[in-house]
Amino acid sequence: MSSRILKSTSVVGSMTLLSRLSGMVRDVVFAHLLGDKDAADVFFVAFRIPNFFRRITAEGAFSAAFVPVFTDFRENRSEDQNSIFIQLMLGRFGLILLLITFLGVLGSEYLVSLLAWGFKGDPQKFQLTVTATQIAFPYLFFISLVAMAAGMLNTCGRFAAPAATPVLLNACLIFAAIVFVPLFTDAPIALAFGVLLAGVVQLVFQIPFLRKEKLTIRPRVRANKEMAVGDRGVAQVFRLMIPAIFGASAAQLNVLINTVLASLMTAGSISWLYYSDRLMEFPVGVFGIALGTVLLPNLSKKYTSQSMAAFGKTLDWGMRWVWLICIPATIALVVLAKPLIATIFYHGDFSVEGVHQASRSLIAFSLGLIPIVMVKVLANGFYARKNTRKPVRVGMIAVAINIAVSLLLFYPLQHVGLALATSVAALANAYLLYSGLRAEQILTDQPGWFSFLLRAFAASLVMGLILYFGAGDVDQWVNMEIFRRVLKLLLLVLAGGISYFILLFLFGLRVNMMWLDRESE
Repeated sequence: MSSRILKSTSVVGSMTLLSRLSGMVRDVVFAHLLGDKDAADVFFVAFRIPNFFRRITAEGAFSAAFVPVFTDFRENRSEDQNSIFIQLMLGRFGLILLLITFLGVLGSEYLVSLLAWGFKGDPQKFQLTVTATQIAFPYLFFISLVAMAAGMLNTCGRFAAPAATPVLLNACLIFAAIVFVPLFTDAPIALAFGVLLAGVVQLVFQIPFLRKEKLTIRPRVRANKEMAVGDRGVAQVFRLMIPAIFGASAAQLNVLINTVLASLMTAGSISWLYYSDRLMEFPVGVFGIALGTVLLPNLSKKYTSQSMAAFGKTLDWGMRWVWLICIPATIALVVLAKPLIATIFYHGDFSVEGVHQASRSLIAFSLGLIPIVMVKVLANGFYARKNTRKPVRVGMIAVAINIAVSLLLFYPLQHVGLALATSVAALANAYLLYSGLRAEQILTDQPGWFSFLLRAFAASLVMGLILYFGAGDVDQWVNMEIFRRVLKLLLLVLAGGISYFILLFLFGLRVNMMWLDRESE
């Protein structure tokens, strides 16, 4: 079973890698066109607002509630009952999304006032952000339906298509940057139209894959007596969503607070946080989201079949892979923070000051990489059992910690304090979820953890020393020619990756397609 999960994770991870690479190209284009000042701040706020709600209506609360119920219907109900459930789910969820979208476009001025309060001191910048938000906000409707389609396809074992879909977002934004920006006076407006186009394209892309699974159906809002089972299923999804919405809303409150605080800082603070967060999110997306995406339907099936021993072992397996991949990734991001920012973003309108400031926040974000990915694994231990309340309570505690640390650190450390607060909150979130699963005896550590971690840490530290001495004087990276920067960074990343896995082998840690080899334990 674990080999199948690992294979699915590698498929999703490969597609997500393609997505992240295209996203990196997108961000390079943004850095060149928008730089790290006002124009960038405007677009990133306008794009962040629909994404703020997306975490609630798409891959956040909705997916956590929908996937376990859909899995239950697919495994234990008739084909007709499953079809009715999907019809009612699509109709009612779509209607709610339309209402939210309408209100969002209508209330864009209030949303910008709330999320970027500091922009009100510059009326032109504020109004430009409002206009861009009104154009981009309907993206929420399309991407939320994409999330529903992805949940169904993942449950059916089709992971590649949903994982590849974000590539279309990046392609549309790159297209908008190249084609739309020259046609508009303001670049953020052109890119906002690119966001809207991306939502439509991503939804249309899902349709052929849904059709193969016979999941393309007409939406239905009202149910008769013959549809009682499907009606109850939809009601169960919405009941499970309620606590998850509070959790996702609380998590997005972090984004809101951090964006408000950053909007009060030096121009460029929002952009520095964005660019550094994007680099930190690279390993999160390529590995963490891929692993979490594959684990949820697999854990749901194990819970449905009452195989709790396998349930716990699968969680333990997922946690080992988190540490195996994220320990070296964290060290690499810390050591290569400035070379990464300089190589990827330093050109066009991106400033030398932006390189220094974004690299500082990247180091702070990197400290939270392991717990952030761990949360994506551990939370599924609750969601797969249709328990959305516990992750919500834990998430709200983490939010409170994030806000407290942000308010404490934003004045002395500026944007770096906000990034550090995110890492501290992620650590608290992961610890509380882990403790909860242990207390319920859902998760019991398999043998060999100490030896496994010791060898992984040792290999990572030696790799870090290789990268440190190989990078040389990091302050000189901004003075290198772009070709030399790219070549040197690629060689360092290649040397780091090869040395890490060679060191794992030398330290006796074997990784096969099933489990971490028992000899290594």
